[in-house]
Amino acid sequence: MFVDLLARWRKVTNLIGETTFPTVWTRHIADSAQLAPLAGGATRWLDMGSGAGFPGLVIAILAVDMPGAVVHCVDSDQRRCAFLREAARATGAPAVVHAVRVETIARADLGPVDCVTARAFAPLSKTLQFAKPWLESGALGLFPRGRSAVRELELDPPPTPFAVEAIRSVVDPDAAILRVRVS
Repeated sequence: MFVDLLARWRKVTNLIGETTFPTVWTRHIADSAQLAPLAGGATRWLDMGSGAGFPGLVIAILAVDMPGAVVHCVDSDQRRCAFLREAARATGAPAVVHAVRVETIARADLGPVDCVTARAFAPLSKTLQFAKPWLESGALGLFPRGRSAVRELELDPPPTPFAVEAIRSVVDPDAAILRVRVS
C-alpha cells in the first residue's frame, strides 16, 4: 500500500526520482528496513528530514504491532508532510509528522527518543549537530551514508564525544550505515 501511494504522489510532490522508482523495493524500502534490527529494540524514533518516508515511515510500518512504538517524522516541506500523513493513516503506521525544520524541535516536544535516523539529509557534521540533543540523552544514531561513508569519516571525522561504527549495508555491500553513540 505504501509503494502504491508513493507511486501516485511522487509525480505531484517529487518524492523520489523517476530513475529510482523501478528499484524502490531495494534502493528505498529494504535500505530503510535494514535499520530496524540495528537499533536494539528501539520503539521511539526520530527521523530527521523524512522526505518520502525513508527511513522513518518504513520503520513505522514495521512497528505497527509493536506496543508503544512511535516514529517522529520531521520534514519542513508541507507537501511531503501531507504525503507522510496520508501514508501513515493508510498503513496504520505509528508515525507522528512534524512539518517543521528539525532544528526547531525541542527534546521536550517529542518525549524520549531511543534512535535518531537521517538518510540523504545533510553532511555528517550537520546531521550530528542536529541529532546531538537526543544522542546526548542516550539515543542511538543510525545514519545510512551510502558509498561515501568511510571517505566522509576520513575527511571530516566526528568530534568527541561521538563514537562512530561503520556497518556494511545489506542492500549495497559498498555502502555503509553509521551507528553513532555518545561515548
